[in-house]
Amino acid sequence: MRHFDLCVIGSGSGNSIIDESFDDLSVALVDKGERFGGTCLNVGCIPTKMFVHPADLASSVEHAKRVGVDLGAASADWPAIRDRVFGRIDPISEGGEEWRRSNRNVTLYREAAHFVGPKRLRIGDETITADRFVLAGGSRPYVPDYPGLDDPQVAARVHTSDDIMRLDELPASLVIIGGGFVAAEFAHVFSAFGTKVTVLQRSEVMLRKEDADIAAAFTEQLASRVHLRLKQQIVGFEMTDRDTVIVESVDAKGIHYDFECERVLVALGRIPNGDLLNLAATGVETHPDGRVKVDEYQQTTVKGIFALGDMSSAAQLKHVANHEARVVQHNLLHPRRMIAADHRFIPHAVFSDPQVASVGLTEAEAKERGKPYVTARQNYGDVAYGWAMEDTDHFVKLIADPKTKRLLGAHLLGPEATTLIQPLIQAMSFDLDVPSMARGQYWIHPALTEVVENALLGLKL
Repeated sequence: MRHFDLCVIGSGSGNSIIDESFDDLSVALVDKGERFGGTCLNVGCIPTKMFVHPADLASSVEHAKRVGVDLGAASADWPAIRDRVFGRIDPISEGGEEWRRSNRNVTLYREAAHFVGPKRLRIGDETITADRFVLAGGSRPYVPDYPGLDDPQVAARVHTSDDIMRLDELPASLVIIGGGFVAAEFAHVFSAFGTKVTVLQRSEVMLRKEDADIAAAFTEQLASRVHLRLKQQIVGFEMTDRDTVIVESVDAKGIHYDFECERVLVALGRIPNGDLLNLAATGVETHPDGRVKVDEYQQTTVKGIFALGDMSSAAQLKHVANHEARVVQHNLLHPRRMIAADHRFIPHAVFSDPQVASVGLTEAEAKERGKPYVTARQNYGDVAYGWAMEDTDHFVKLIADPKTKRLLGAHLLGPEATTLIQPLIQAMSFDLDVPSMARGQYWIHPALTEVVENALLGLKL
């Protein structure tokens, strides 16, 4: 039975832990994924945003008309877009795997694994042990056991974010099931490229976990571009004789609907992969939703076993996984001087049209927690660059504590929201009060950042 000093499960953020600091240790790196490098590189953040950028360009045609510019009709070359994305990403994945195999102190296993005893891992036909483990195996898309999915013809046309981007052809029609990040982004991408998109969402709004004002505005604006049906429960799928799929749903009144399409995207969230590892055999405990339990040092209920990213974090975000990986790396190297992860102000973003970016409390959360708060809402269209854009739909909403004069939350909807939010994250992270942020620096005029400045000044503190 081979023994290692360290075993890392997962080749995404977990892989980044293993640098020259571990050259004197024997390390096992385990990943059964089809492609090396984890979710973000292969099927998540990076390829999706490489699709979003051309989608933004395609959808700019209508906006251009509002400012007197005729860009003609948008036309998307799906194979060229797809090949540009994966022509860059796949070599990075392959090169990363080849480089890891060349590391003299790292043994790479590309098979499924599960625990068979305390710190004892079965990998294919081999069992290994290790002094310490890092659980960084990520997550996978959740697909309910819908009636009709057992039909191979139907199953071949039902996709998740893992494979929808590698389609051979752009579908003429697509039904997206879900109302979160993934559904919102792919609705933008495919509709911008000319696909007839229908979104079926079970709740009353898209992005229901966002601040209520953001969710309502986003829902309204997305509905102007795609066929959006709310409060829909999926009943099942059925193949037609036209080589298409019928998605059947039912609304709150019990009325049934049939939606015919060439392809279906199921975007209902992701499941932590801890359930595939038989964690109980090594004593690691999990939350009811499957996430691995960790303390502030990212250590599990078993000393010497750490976890990070989607396997343990409720915030399934790459920047969170990367932060936790740095924490775990330090704690592996300095077990007597461990540091805690900082999960105070975790931002997130939705790269759809419009963009959404958020950090901190929503107004509803501030109210539920009984916190004193004030809000300010600043429209893009009320600042000079907003005039230049002829913007009528987008805004910044801030929530602050009138006693401490600190931001409690920031929520942005509109162009460049994912960039505009960064100074607000910085202010919260470094405990900068609102008056100092608003008046203690120059704000370039007439840059779009003035919408943030004016929102800060609008807080009645």
